[in-house]
Amino acid sequence: MTASRAEIEAWIADEVDSGAAAELRSLLDRGADAELADRFSGPLTFGTAGLRGPLRAGPNGMNRTVVRRAAAGLAAWLGTAAPAGARVVIGYDGRHGSIDFARDSAAIFCAAGFDACLMPRLLPTPLLAFAVRHLDAHLGVMVTASHNPPQDNGYKVYVGDGAQIVPPTDAEIEQAIRGIGAARDIPLADGYRTLSDSIVEDYVTAVSALAGAGSRELRIVHTAMHGVGTEVITKVFAAAGFAPLICVPAQAAPDPEFPTVAFPNPEEPGAIDLALALAREQGADIVIANDPDADRCAVAASFDGQWRMLRGDEVGALLADVLMRRGVRGTYATTIVSSTLLRAMAEQRGFAYAETLTGFKWISRAAPDLAYGYEEALGYAVAPNLVRDKDGISAALLVAELAADLAANGSSLPARLDELAAEFGRHTTDQLSVRVDDPADIAAMMTRLRDQPPTTLLGEPVTITDRLPEADVLTFTWPAGRAVVRPSGTEPKLKAYLEVVVEGSAELGRDRVGRLRAEVAAALGVRA
Repeated sequence: MTASRAEIEAWIADEVDSGAAAELRSLLDRGADAELADRFSGPLTFGTAGLRGPLRAGPNGMNRTVVRRAAAGLAAWLGTAAPAGARVVIGYDGRHGSIDFARDSAAIFCAAGFDACLMPRLLPTPLLAFAVRHLDAHLGVMVTASHNPPQDNGYKVYVGDGAQIVPPTDAEIEQAIRGIGAARDIPLADGYRTLSDSIVEDYVTAVSALAGAGSRELRIVHTAMHGVGTEVITKVFAAAGFAPLICVPAQAAPDPEFPTVAFPNPEEPGAIDLALALAREQGADIVIANDPDADRCAVAASFDGQWRMLRGDEVGALLADVLMRRGVRGTYATTIVSSTLLRAMAEQRGFAYAETLTGFKWISRAAPDLAYGYEEALGYAVAPNLVRDKDGISAALLVAELAADLAANGSSLPARLDELAAEFGRHTTDQLSVRVDDPADIAAMMTRLRDQPPTTLLGEPVTITDRLPEADVLTFTWPAGRAVVRPSGTEPKLKAYLEVVVEGSAELGRDRVGRLRAEVAAALGVRA
């Protein structure tokens, strides 16, 4: 075992949760050395995504002792960066343990002298990000693991501008956490405030006002993916004048077990099958799917009678097109792994453009005048002045309005994509995702790619850009395409982001990106 028996005994003695203490005692008594070695291999690291990990006892897991220490460290850090009595807002989703982690955090911030405000109930992540700005808070904490599997939970931190933390703030917080003593000695106070429903209504009012005066004639199937999005998105769409959403009954209510999906991420194969089946049955026009904390938005539509989910890059371009045509000025931003279509649109139409490293923590800081930001992983900020983070609810509203306007004029989302392709070239994207059991396999694949990189892709010589040490990203470019390879920041995956640009049909684009996928898979030593 990495930790000695004495160290494990000391952790058990300091456990604030009797159930977690009993869990570790059982492992110790049974001699479960491998399991204990994993749980005590090191503390769960506080990074730019905050904390995220499996729900289990021990320092390398999400549990009340780890969360209390994190909250105490965060409070200590905030004490050096904000005035006494500064406001902190804490939100939580419907995952196992979320409400306990949120209440513990609120009690710790309160005891530390801050104005700790707990969200009124389990609510989407974008609403917490909204509340930070709306309530002039210095800090926001959201207890969520977003679209991770049911055995996980997490702890995401926002600073006063409503954006997620970035380096070196994460390292400063991590250092403060390391300075916390016994978990049982961390002061708690029950004087924190539970916010009223007015914060929900303020968000609904602000977001619903983003819709223009266009058509509302649209049949929409929605799935919350067993998450917390149903209530708020229903209110937003009603306030904007849409007919009631047709919700997937089995997935509308929060359920931390996510029983109807293998993986609660709309990007995963099969995740929106129930929604697609309901759309066919109900004769719907589009499908909208949120991930469990509703910060992401997936959209599906019928392409020549065949339903399919739009890629994040396709939705990203459609939303940018809407805002540009409305005359929304400012910087339009995306990441180095997203399609180059947004850059082409911005350059040809005279809008400022910025490109960042992967993650909304960077997109939200792309420019002071950020007008719009998106990432291909279904994340969109259509109103950064309201929510300076990805927001799957406001994005869904603008997509629905666009679809309704197009339908009123005899068109559709697929047809609008074809029009953009005719104007800017057909940018076809795909992704090769390699899930692993051992994270060391990811490092091995990246090393292989650096040591033996392809010199050509699709028969064209490539230019190679290696972003080490800034980021573990390899980019291969040629005049009509690009492949970007990087480890996932939140899951045990290696991802390759593929793009080809053609002047021609969708079939030609799919053929070329399919061949590119096979070539990149071969370079990685995996099956396409």
